[in-house]
Amino acid sequence: MASIKKCWVVMIATNLALIISISVVQAQQPIDMISCGDSMVTTIVSSEELTIMGVEGKGINIDNLPSKIYDNMTYHGVGVLKIEKGKLSGTLYYKYMDPSGDFVVVEVSQVGMERDWKYLQGTGKWKGITGGGKGFPITKGKPISPGTSQSCMKITGTYELKK
Repeated sequence: MASIKKCWVVMIATNLALIISISVVQAQQPIDMISCGDSMVTTIVSSEELTIMGVEGKGINIDNLPSKIYDNMTYHGVGVLKIEKGKLSGTLYYKYMDPSGDFVVVEVSQVGMERDWKYLQGTGKWKGITGGGKGFPITKGKPISPGTSQSCMKITGTYELKK
């Protein structure tokens, strides 16, 4: 009798753990999008040892997932990039606005060409958003005007909306 009770306790505990883990996994949603835009680059310092640039960019997103939740979000970003001893790094901040006018604010840390990002804030349906991920360039065109850059980034990660 005692062994049957132990089996039931183990089965119930296993099922509860499975249910809890499924609800946690379902709370996080994937992000997979392409973000394309135009940036103005202002060089503050330029030498062989050190280059510092201010960057301001604007663009639009294409969501690669069926939900299309990030489709047609526009963005405006500002930041500072540094090239020291041949190594690129910087911090950038972006405001992404969806077609309804709600927005999220993202902080980006860049080392080399790879970017790590995280959500700082959201409004409207994005209020309470958390998450983050990676970004890396997938294409870059020849600048159409001096001091500009036109490119597209692949952005992946996860997000969660607190209820």
